[in-house]
Amino acid sequence: MRVLVIDTIHGGLDIARYLSARGHFTDVVDIYRGSTGIDPRTAALREYDLAVAPVHLDPGHPLLQSLAIPVISHHVAVRWILGKDRPSPFVEITGSRGKTTTACALAHAMDGPGILHTSAGTYRFPEHEQIGKKSITPASVLPAAEEASRTGGWLIAEVSLGCTGAGDYGIITSGEDYLFAGKKRHALVEKVRSAQSMPRFLVAPGIDAPGAVRVEDVAVSQGDSCTCCCGGRTTAFTSPLLSVESYRTPLMLAAAAVCELGGEPARLSSFRAIPGRMSESREGDVRVIDNANSGTSGPTTLDAAEYARKITGLDEITLVIGKETGAVCEGFPAEELIAAIGKIRPARVILVGEEYAGIEVIPGCAGVPLTHAGSLKEGASLARSMTRQGNIVLSVKCWR
Repeated sequence: MRVLVIDTIHGGLDIARYLSARGHFTDVVDIYRGSTGIDPRTAALREYDLAVAPVHLDPGHPLLQSLAIPVISHHVAVRWILGKDRPSPFVEITGSRGKTTTACALAHAMDGPGILHTSAGTYRFPEHEQIGKKSITPASVLPAAEEASRTGGWLIAEVSLGCTGAGDYGIITSGEDYLFAGKKRHALVEKVRSAQSMPRFLVAPGIDAPGAVRVEDVAVSQGDSCTCCCGGRTTAFTSPLLSVESYRTPLMLAAAAVCELGGEPARLSSFRAIPGRMSESREGDVRVIDNANSGTSGPTTLDAAEYARKITGLDEITLVIGKETGAVCEGFPAEELIAAIGKIRPARVILVGEEYAGIEVIPGCAGVPLTHAGSLKEGASLARSMTRQGNIVLSVKCWR
């Protein structure tokens, strides 16, 4: 089969390599940089049997419009490549926030050997050994699945913008929506649609998804306790993280999933906060709450500030907030960021990102000392130099 693979910088090269290894002829087009493969004009003139394009590509893109052949997504191509050679259980996790926390919590509670693939890295369990670091584009599932199959273990994988459908269990971690693909598609609609191709899938509260298992029907959280009921058994665990909003839903999802997969949710009692997801550290008289990750948002920023004040009893916060340039597709909207600053009323703000110029004069931010930084690293360094006591909250949207 002659296959045209579109978009090389979001896993297209990997998809092309796998297809070529299986005997297919492939051409690739780098539609964003134009530095790899053939150009779109050449591709439009050649004959192919199939095209593979990312779901985030604008459906009105001239190259797509010129094609008179079937077009499948990168997600579907990954399912095709894997075929029947898939690890089991294989859990796919998608959503605008909470993916990494849910994935790590679920891996913590699983039995036996397995592979955990997240935006933070790919790990072998039970050793917790990092074996690689790739993005969470659909193509990154391929080497993770190969390794899980080789070792005879499970696979838990984060996937951006939906599930590949190759897994036997899916999880949608949040109901937040945004427009993508040239602002012509709704992210939540795409995630729900993709998950419905799986044998079973679980959704966070507030998601309307026919055929899904609702987490609140399996796991109920109150205070620092969570009770799970599934398969005729009831089990419970306790964790101080359940009192933190950004951990409550991921822990409930992990508990419900592991319960349905036959594991033991009680193991989540020993799960600890992970770096970039409300992890806590102390530097002299200053407490640092690290909430800088790809899912950072206004609500998680408020959670981090509340958590910081709760554990220290101190009101003073140096807030490092924003979005690293080009870091994450859905961004950190200025109005959301401004609202968070207004509600937190930090002692000072260090702003990361070029798109927030002029917010210091907007009501809610006016009067708060504000400094600009070019990255999370620079912002964190500035915060440490400015803060003698109290709290530093890192809340920058970025890949880590």
